[in-house]
Amino acid sequence: MWRIWMLFDPRRLLVANAIFLFSLAILIHFILLSTDRYNWIDGSKGHHSAVSQAAPMPSPTAAPASAPAAK
Repeated sequence: MWRIWMLFDPRRLLVANAIFLFSLAILIHFILLSTDRYNWIDGSKGHHSAVSQAAPMPSPTAAPASAPAAK
């Protein structure tokens, strides 16, 4: 294993790896931003979010009727 590091400079290899991973992450984020479903900046155009699909909370009503007295 140590002979590999004699062939490649570890600093240069780690910098190249970091640049590659950063550019891959940027590419993935731009691909997701180009879709309607995963565009978190503009919001979804055709789909409704899960919060808007939820039923509204029921409005408070009068106090519940008392239960019949037990005999």
